[in-house]
Amino acid sequence: MSETVRLSISGLSCASCAGRSERAMAALAGVESAAVNLATHTAIVTYAPDAVTPDDIASASGSAGYPAKVEVDLNALGQDSEQAQEQVELSKATLLAAVLTLPVFILEMGGHVIPGFMGLIDNSIGHTNSWAIQFILITAVLIGPGARFFRIGVPALLRGAPEMNSLVALGTFAAWAYSTLALFTPALFPENTRAVYFESAGVITTLILLGRWLEARAKGRTGAAIKRLIGLQPQTALVERDGAVNAVPLESVVIGDTLQLRPGERVAVDGEVIEGASFIDESMLTGEPVPVQKTIGDAVVGGTVNGTGAIRYRATAVGGQTVLAQIVRMVADAQGTKLPVQALVDRVTRVFVPVVMALAALTAAVWLVFGPAPAVPFALVAGISVLIIACPCAMGLATPTSIMVGIGRAAEAGVLFRKGDALQSLQTVAVVAFDKTGTLTRGRPQMTTFAVAPEFDEAAVLAAVASVESRSEHPIAAAIVAAAEARDLSIPEVSAFNSVTGMGATAQVGDDDVIVGAGRFMAASAIALGQLEAKGAEIAAKGITPVYAAINGKIAAVIGVSDPVKPSSAATVAGLHAQGIKVAMITGDHHATAEAIASSLGIDHVVADVLPDGKVAAIEGLRAQYGPVAFVGDGINDAPALATADVGIAVGSGTDVAIEAADVVLSGHDLETVQKAFVISRKTMRNIRQNLFWAFAYNAALIPVAAGVLYPVNGMLLSPMLAAGAMALSSVFVVSNALRLRRVALT
Repeated sequence: MSETVRLSISGLSCASCAGRSERAMAALAGVESAAVNLATHTAIVTYAPDAVTPDDIASASGSAGYPAKVEVDLNALGQDSEQAQEQVELSKATLLAAVLTLPVFILEMGGHVIPGFMGLIDNSIGHTNSWAIQFILITAVLIGPGARFFRIGVPALLRGAPEMNSLVALGTFAAWAYSTLALFTPALFPENTRAVYFESAGVITTLILLGRWLEARAKGRTGAAIKRLIGLQPQTALVERDGAVNAVPLESVVIGDTLQLRPGERVAVDGEVIEGASFIDESMLTGEPVPVQKTIGDAVVGGTVNGTGAIRYRATAVGGQTVLAQIVRMVADAQGTKLPVQALVDRVTRVFVPVVMALAALTAAVWLVFGPAPAVPFALVAGISVLIIACPCAMGLATPTSIMVGIGRAAEAGVLFRKGDALQSLQTVAVVAFDKTGTLTRGRPQMTTFAVAPEFDEAAVLAAVASVESRSEHPIAAAIVAAAEARDLSIPEVSAFNSVTGMGATAQVGDDDVIVGAGRFMAASAIALGQLEAKGAEIAAKGITPVYAAINGKIAAVIGVSDPVKPSSAATVAGLHAQGIKVAMITGDHHATAEAIASSLGIDHVVADVLPDGKVAAIEGLRAQYGPVAFVGDGINDAPALATADVGIAVGSGTDVAIEAADVVLSGHDLETVQKAFVISRKTMRNIRQNLFWAFAYNAALIPVAAGVLYPVNGMLLSPMLAAGAMALSSVFVVSNALRLRRVALT
């Protein structure tokens, strides 16, 4: 069986880096898939544990030049110590580079804005001394704050795998080397080509460092949702041990520990109440603001907030097994997923840097051959500008930053993407199919009608039916049993109980053979409904489910069971219609009942009288008629349908089996979260398209300008300094655009 490991990778600076690390890990035998996220510097790798180990996978990335380590604690996702350290280091490097570069910039460029400035320099320190000062300062920039580009870029270049740092290192070194030769060996150059470009090397380094610092600050905010989730758990817990109550670190709590919870505190870990009662705010889990009462035997969830009561509870899940940890893992995994749209970017970035280097060399050659005198400086400026402006950073960040922010925003709204590619798939969905019971309805039915055939006694029949249904776990069965108990009826023991999925149940009650179930079950059992058929139709027409009972082969009663529709169902259907999405309902209920509910909610398409295994066929039929289908369900019998749909959406209050089969999980009961999922999908994909357009358009438009295509037209030749500024701005723009999703309205 396959396993998944999360790796933390260092040294990633552009899409090319991420691609090389990813391909190195994917090339290992036993690795099924590898996805590197440039925005988080993490990788999610699926592998066969009998063929390869996580350490082997980490070593493969390290061999490619990008050291990796296995992340063992998801809580690290909520701690930004490394990010904070990176930001501090980049801010210091940027400041130092700016301080060293500013005098050089003034010395070299001051004459362009201050009349007589160059004459002042020549008559004071002298032209050659000015160049010497610039050499000293810029050399300090390159071996100090700019050394990071050479430390990473040169080894990558020597491996034949150049990336962004390689481009910057080549560009700044070319400017520095040409200027150094012009300063110390002027005889090598014709007099009219003696010039220095120290200021270009310094300003390029400063601007790119500034861009990385701004980018790091912005990227630090993309993981805000994870940090907020992690922040919901307290750092300590009150644990009873050896007759004393002590505050211990959360990681010290083990399953079986008895904990105390005081008023106003957060629940430390998942557990079961063993003493006391209180109301607990579970809005972080369900999105519902009304506190839930908890008494002995009830479950409590770590991270939720206690009200005014005090309780004692036993730990049932700790560490990575808690509900909160699972939500964090779900969100983190989804944020690291690659969407199909990323495939195009991967193909482009795989060859992008080598192509850019070739273009830079070609640009320099063309200027040397065809450019005006002095050709060498023109060739140098154009070649460096192409190298610097064509960094693929923006392309690499375009998709993952939007995914991170979008999925984080969804999590805050109660939408958890178990599979990140569902974020892209949702926008293509043409029809949303809902299961009825427990999804559109509350899932807590009540008996509203009980009509018996003339020859039967109402109390005796209800007692017999309740005895059969007492062995069933179906919500309708619970409603009938509750009605019998409310009438203080004695419920006899049953034998030979048999449940027929999607139909009903049979049992021996005393000397009687009792059958309880849908009308189709009666038909299959060759039992005529007689005069109760009309009563059943009347009940169904009101949107109430009719259930029939037969005793010893004769129809005995028809029972009306109503499952109230959730208040949010109608608004959800209306919201989906407003987005241009069709809505269907798939249910095992009688057709008339289903139609009545569908009519009250405005549902477009109804598939009724469907057995659990028939939901898969119903989804395939909807797909053939409308297009891609999303299915929303909550029960065990919904799992096949959730897996079959193009996007499976499980209501979080449902069963674990349904949630495991789904692509998206709604953390609460409120169905309006469904339409929020579609809104965040559409807006995130629009954001990704904006980012990709900017990244590609930027390179497509500015590489020719940097190469000098406008020079014959208007004499314009892009300065390497402007190229560096534009490159840094493109990455900051992409990340900042993605951050807009944090404030997007989901209505």
